[in-house]
Amino acid sequence: MKTKLIGVLMGGVSSERGISLRSGKNVAAALVSKGYRVQEIDIVSQDCQAQLRNIDVAYNILHGAFGEDGGVQKILEELQIPYTGSGISASQNCLHKVKTKRILEKNSLLTPRYQTLNTLSEVNFLAPCVVKAVSEGSSIGVSIVKNQNELLPVVEKALSVYREIFIEEFISGAEVTVGVLPVNGALTALPILELRPKNEFYDFAAKYTPGGTEFILPAELPPEVAAKTQELARQAYLALNCAGAARVDFVVRERQTPYILEINTNPGMTAQSDLPAAAKAYGLEFPELVEMILLSAAAGKY
Repeated sequence: MKTKLIGVLMGGVSSERGISLRSGKNVAAALVSKGYRVQEIDIVSQDCQAQLRNIDVAYNILHGAFGEDGGVQKILEELQIPYTGSGISASQNCLHKVKTKRILEKNSLLTPRYQTLNTLSEVNFLAPCVVKAVSEGSSIGVSIVKNQNELLPVVEKALSVYREIFIEEFISGAEVTVGVLPVNGALTALPILELRPKNEFYDFAAKYTPGGTEFILPAELPPEVAAKTQELARQAYLALNCAGAARVDFVVRERQTPYILEINTNPGMTAQSDLPAAAKAYGLEFPELVEMILLSAAAGKY
């Protein structure tokens, strides 16, 4: 692998472009430190075939639309370039939170109640609840609604900004996340990271502002609940047909009942990101984590 040219795909065209650039710089530096030949590729358009033709392997650290929805994966498949992360279908299903929830339900995996809607008149949900954009990451497009009289104005605003939204049951509990990836050939759930944001919830600012969130590692859950949460993370990864590294987000009601919120197929790799912190607790330093993800790269992940 060290004779091959590794293209680190970063930036992109989504609202998470800035985070992807930060992640990509970290990944590229880690690969160079491990002796790999690296080319940083700043993706600024979906018409990016020419930028990719000379690389041997793609390390995809694009976030959100195009990077995580099957778009760049389709191009890489057409060019027959092995790439990190999940394939076309898994990427499409995981970025679309409602498709994720339907697959979780089909596999009897617990996820909060929800309602999809296209117009304001369809709202049939009681507060407290959460209004979410269907296909955004980094908690972009998420609003917690505590009072019923706030619901319609929040939904109206969301519909004016996002193409698709849904309403989800608000569950009070511990916010935790579980990284899942193959380690020495075995699908492994990393130590559970509990997130205690300084803001109301784990929003964009809490995720990417130094000191914005307290990380509790391992999460303060009863041992049997922790084991169940890790197993559910593995099951969700398999149900969605993920590949490489993924991150499964939960809320644990009363520190007893874990509900799956969503699955991230391209977790952030910034200094404030969850996956590197959990990997370090497992015993994987950042360069080793990056290399492990690189070595999982393959083509033909339909």
